[in-house]
Amino acid sequence: MDFQNTNPYMSLAGISAEELGLLQQATAGLNDEQKKYFFMIYSGKRKSPQDMLIFCLIGTFLVPGFQRFMIGEIGMGILYLFTAGLCFIGSIVDLVNHKKLALEFNQKMAFESFNLAKMSH
Repeated sequence: MDFQNTNPYMSLAGISAEELGLLQQATAGLNDEQKKYFFMIYSGKRKSPQDMLIFCLIGTFLVPGFQRFMIGEIGMGILYLFTAGLCFIGSIVDLVNHKKLALEFNQKMAFESFNLAKMSH
């Protein structure tokens, strides 16, 4: 994959302009080998907005807090589980804000991926 002439991030499902800008900014200081490694790590960890919507639907109607467990927020997931999604209000808010949840999670994954890529090669 030639990172100078193509943009592999466009192949990520449901990528927004905001996420694309974040990724381009995050990888600006990396060489081509590190960018490839970053992409490999990041693409495996990221959650698309569509995935997050599905997680939120499951969290609203089947397993309260499922969406929070899927993004690594174990404490909030347990809280949602024992309070029926904070009496469904928290689950509905997450459902409405699923794109924001995905972006915030992906920002954390971009930071982690950048640090791993920077340490490699």
